[in-house]
Amino acid sequence: QVQVEESGGGLVQPGGSLRLSCAFSGVIFKIRTLSWARQSPGNEREFVANLFTDDGRTHYPDSVKGRFIISRDNLENSLHLQMNSLKPEGTEVYSCNVMTIARQDYWGQGTQVTVSS
Repeated sequence: QVQVEESGGGLVQPGGSLRLSCAFSGVIFKIRTLSWARQSPGNEREFVANLFTDDGRTHYPDSVKGRFIISRDNLENSLHLQMNSLKPEGTEVYSCNVMTIARQDYWGQGTQVTVSS
């Protein structure tokens, strides 16, 4: 059984930093991509970071480029998202995504991040 669980969310002031973590297990097929996405109430989910496991290439949308860093700990089967210079965008739920080469798509429940003074 595949499990994906995020942690590290919380309340942070604008301009602050936060590090999210995602622990995943039970994935049988080779992982193709690891990603972080966020969603606020009433809005569509937005991918904020992708990591392509074949070559380690990362991708960020312009909205977070230069501020967010995605990384993977292979020994612990975990994924992280370092978020710096956070903007006052209210409350968003950040979720971790694991996609395999067999196109299996796994999501965690998410962790809530609130950027507010």
